Amino acid sequence: METGSSGFSMMASPVFTRENYQAWAVKMKAFLEGHDLWEVVEDDYEVAPLPNNPTMNQIKLHKERTTRKAKAKSCLYAAVSPTIFTRIMKCDSAKVIWDFLKEEYEGDEKIRGMKVLNLLREFERQQMKESESVKEYSDRLVGIADKIRVLGTDLRDDRLVQKILVSLPEKFEATIASL
Repeated sequence: METGSSGFSMMASPVFTRENYQAWAVKMKAFLEGHDLWEVVEDDYEVAPLPNNPTMNQIKLHKERTTRKAKAKSCLYAAVSPTIFTRIMKCDSAKVIWDFLKEEYEGDEKIRGMKVLNLLREFERQQMKESESVKEYSDRLVGIADKIRVLGTDLRDDRLVQKILVSLPEKFEATIASL
């Protein structure tokens, strides 16, 4: 992690590639919070112009607020793929960028609901392949469950365990019975 003369850390931010919005949004929010920039995205405050004959404190505060807005916008620009960057490069603030990406890629409640239904269907249809280990199969199910959870729907661990146990091939019958 490199730190510039301003104290701003140059730790790599997560990159949004179109397919990973929910996970990216969580990581990016944490990244911005870690750099004390989330407030800029959330509030989109205006930086008041300096008055005539400003005090040193007013100059310092003005510079700090202006710099934080620019850093937040820069972080978001750096955290998207080139294709997505071309869609947001004309956005004039970090909040406008964030809201655009959220609306465009997260979708509304109806779209999220459809995504959850599709993932639940995919989850229910899963069967362990003969060539697969129990670990690989459970990892596959956990991956689907995590996608469902990221969309805001609770899929309890006991349901996940139940799915794994009832869908294991017959060769595991004795092991399951001993549990």
